[in-house]
Amino acid sequence: MTSKTDWQVTATTIYCDAVDDEVTVLVYKDWSTRCSGYTKYREPAKATAAQLRKKGKRLGHKLGCEGLECHRVTQYKEKLAREESEKGRLKPASR
Repeated sequence: MTSKTDWQVTATTIYCDAVDDEVTVLVYKDWSTRCSGYTKYREPAKATAAQLRKKGKRLGHKLGCEGLECHRVTQYKEKLAREESEKGRLKPASR
């Protein structure tokens, strides 16, 4: 995305079924993203990894972070882009 917004950063907390936990997804004005689940679960500490294995066994499938390009992060970013476009607030990026 080459357009910037009037806001600096926006965030939402969602349930992430990939890690069976709530995570916060952040989108910055340059459309870069960050996810608290990525920070916590991508390369988890031993205790967190053990917790993921235990939850996964209980749920019947392996749990793990899918990375920053997962559909949850992408969907939130696309939702924001649609909203900004509908409001006419997307500004051309300065070069």
